[in-house]
Amino acid sequence: MLRNKICSYVKATAIAFSVVTLSTVLAVPYKTAYAGGTLKVGMTAADIPTSFGQPDNGFEGFRFMGLMLYDGLINWDLTAVDRPSGLIPGLAESWVVDPNDSSKWIFNLRKGAKFHDGSEFDADAVIFNFDKLFDKDSPQYSARQASLVNFRIPAVKGWKKIDKYTVEFSTKGPDSFFPYQVVYILMASPKQWADTGQDWNKFATTPSGTGPWRLTQLVPRERAEFVPFEGHWDKTRVPKLDKVVTLPIPDPNARTAALLSGQVDWIEAPAPDAIPRMESEGMTIVSNVYPHVWSYHLSRLPGSPWNDVRVRKAANLAIDREGLLILLGGYAIAAKGHVTPVDPWFGTPSFDIRYDPAAAKDLLKEAGFGPDNPVQTKILISASGSGQMLPLQMNEFIQQNLKEVGIDLEIEVMEWQSLLDRWRAGAKAPQSEGAHAINVSYTTQDPFSGFTRFLRSDLAAPQGVNFGHYNDPEMDRLLKGASAAFDAKERDKWLAKVHTKEVDEALFIWMVHDVAPRAIHPKVKGYRQARNWFQSLTSVYIE
Repeated sequence: MLRNKICSYVKATAIAFSVVTLSTVLAVPYKTAYAGGTLKVGMTAADIPTSFGQPDNGFEGFRFMGLMLYDGLINWDLTAVDRPSGLIPGLAESWVVDPNDSSKWIFNLRKGAKFHDGSEFDADAVIFNFDKLFDKDSPQYSARQASLVNFRIPAVKGWKKIDKYTVEFSTKGPDSFFPYQVVYILMASPKQWADTGQDWNKFATTPSGTGPWRLTQLVPRERAEFVPFEGHWDKTRVPKLDKVVTLPIPDPNARTAALLSGQVDWIEAPAPDAIPRMESEGMTIVSNVYPHVWSYHLSRLPGSPWNDVRVRKAANLAIDREGLLILLGGYAIAAKGHVTPVDPWFGTPSFDIRYDPAAAKDLLKEAGFGPDNPVQTKILISASGSGQMLPLQMNEFIQQNLKEVGIDLEIEVMEWQSLLDRWRAGAKAPQSEGAHAINVSYTTQDPFSGFTRFLRSDLAAPQGVNFGHYNDPEMDRLLKGASAAFDAKERDKWLAKVHTKEVDEALFIWMVHDVAPRAIHPKVKGYRQARNWFQSLTSVYIE
C-alpha cells in the first residue's frame, strides 16, 4: 500500500515520494465527452469560508472558496505535481521590476478577462481592490477583509493606474518577495459591489470574481454550492464538473463516515486509522510532498519559558517523531527544521533535531528545571482546520512526550478561525494572556510565507504574524539580504543562512511535515495533487 511505501521512504530519506494521481485526464483535450457530475467535498473547517473576496478559515478558505471564485494578478501553477508550484500569470500577463527603481513594479494586465457579472477586468478593478484592503478612507474599504490578508503583503507602499491595462506598485524598499505577496490578493468586481448597495455582506451572497467557479448557494455552517463559469479567460480552466458542493465537517471520524456512507465523495485529512478500511472499500488515498510544517510558534515575551534556548532545544529533543508518524499512518515526514534537508534553503545547522529524551533532560537540568520543578507552559490549538492534521491526538501525544522530560504543557482548544484570530493578534494581545505558544500549521512554499513573516521584528503581531514578538537584529539583516536579492541562487544562499540560524537557535518546536492525504471515491476522476497548499478542481469529473 501507498502508506507503507511512504513510511519506508520517509525512514530512508526524509524526502519526497511518488505522486499519486487519479487519472491522466489532463492529457486529454478540453471539452471531451465527460459526464460532469456533482462533487461533494468534506472540509476540515467548521464553517463555510467567507465569500466576499478574501476568505477566512486559512488556506482551506483559499482552497474551497477564494481561488474558486477569484483570480489574483499572479496565480500558482497548480498543474505541477512533480515539482514545487511556481508563480504563473493570472490577471496580470507579466510583471517586472522598474529598471530605474527596484522599489517599483510594473504589472501588465490581461485584456479580455471578465467578472462573473459580465463587467471587464482592468486597472480600475485593481485599484478598487487594493483600496478595499489598504485605504481606510475609500468607500469600499473592508476592515474584515483587510484583517484576513494585509499581513501577507507588508511590502506594498502604493499603487496607481498607468493606463487601462497597466498598474504600478511601489514597495517600502527593494523586495524580491513582492510577487509572492501579491498572489494572495484576489480580485472582486467593483460593479457587483456597487450593484449590491456598496455592502460587502450583501456582495457575499452574490459574489462576483473572475475565477473558474460561480457561487450559487451559501448556507453558513452547512454548505456552499458552485457551478462552472463558462466565460473564464483561461478555457483550459473551465471546470468539467456540473457542480461542487462543500460541506464543513471538522471531525475526522465524521468526515470518514460521510465518505463511506456516500454523503460526500472527497474528504480532506482522513482519519489515519480508518485508511485501511477506506482502501478496502475502494477509496483512493491521494498524497504528495507538501510545502508544510507542523510546529509550535513560541512566545518570546518576558516571562516566557521559551526565552531560554536550552528549554527550546530540550523540547525539540523530547518529541518522538517516529511515534507521530505511526499515529498519522505514515502520512508525514519527520521534521529536521522548518524545511526538509533536501530543500535549497535548509543550510548547514549544527543542531540535530532528533528524539533524545536523555539529552533533553540534561538541558532542562542545566536550565534549572527537573522532575520536581517542571517547565510550566500553555499552548493554543484548534480542534481541526486547514493543514492541522490531527491536532487533538498529536498534541496529546506531544504533551506526554514533554511531560516525560520535565515540561508540563497545558492545552487550550478552540475553533480554527478563533485560533487564527489569536495568531494574528499575537502573544501580547489580551486574548492570548497566559499562552506561551500557538499551534498553527505553516506553509513553506515561498520565502516570505516560510520565513519572513515569522522572523522579522517589524512584523510582530498585529502588524504581521510574528506571533511571539521575536526580535533579533542579525536575523533582520539576513532577511533583508534575502529580500533584496533578485537573483534566485543568491536569494537561496541568504535563506540557507536564515534557516541555519533558525534551527541552531531552535526558534520553533518542529514536529512533522504534512503530505496532505485526501480520501476520494473511485468515481472521481481527473484530479492531480499539486505540491501546493492550494489545489484545483477544474480538471475533475465524475465517471
